[in-house]
Amino acid sequence: MDIKIKNLTVKVKEKTVLEKLNLNIKEGEIHVIMGPNGVGKSTLSNVIMGSPLYEVTSGDILVDNKSILKLTTDERARLGIFMSFQNPIDIEGVTNQEFLKMAINSNRETPIGLYDFIKELEENYKDLSFSKEMMHRGVNQNFSGGEKKKNEIIQMKILKPKFLILDELDSGLDVDSLDLVCKNVLEYHAREKCSILLITHYNKILEKIKPDFVHVLKDGKIIKTGDSSLADLIEEKGYKIFENNEKEQEEDIVYE
Repeated sequence: MDIKIKNLTVKVKEKTVLEKLNLNIKEGEIHVIMGPNGVGKSTLSNVIMGSPLYEVTSGDILVDNKSILKLTTDERARLGIFMSFQNPIDIEGVTNQEFLKMAINSNRETPIGLYDFIKELEENYKDLSFSKEMMHRGVNQNFSGGEKKKNEIIQMKILKPKFLILDELDSGLDVDSLDLVCKNVLEYHAREKCSILLITHYNKILEKIKPDFVHVLKDGKIIKTGDSSLADLIEEKGYKIFENNEKEQEEDIVYE
């Protein structure tokens, strides 16, 4: 799945959060967005997913050269876009098993067989070192931060999306859990050749998930693009090194 974000400008309550942002993610590529707090990283992920809280005032988001701006969130999900949230919500009264079965069947002409579904679910629970008992609990109810992240990766593996948006995947994970989650993401990426947009504050996760490109977001724009060495530079010197580099905005991808 190819993703093109063209001159995207977004407002929240009359405040411009993203301004003429450009980004091109080709099939199979891994892109990382980094930047200080409050610069629009999570806004970008939510806008791609179709959150109604944000107003797109200009620009476009193209999936395989077709605009998705008029699509609802569920339509974008059925298209193959998946978002792992920074803070996944709890859903009381709906078990993880029920939630995933309904999600799968919403994109099928005939319902999935119960045996096949349970078998696949159990395999994925094992891959993430999750107890089978978790299947019968409410979605994310009484889950720790790390368990919520693992639960999102199980959802990813079951739903088989083509484009992953991973918002602060490393948040709430201990060292062992981070290794396990990254291992599952990388195995899925290698198997499905999916595209990935990873949002993170820290360089540590990039030692495990090697990106093709790292982008620095500031004032709603991408001001610098490079490889993983750019993340190393940020870890060493911080974002202050970009304070006088506003001209770096010219490195944005320009679309006709």
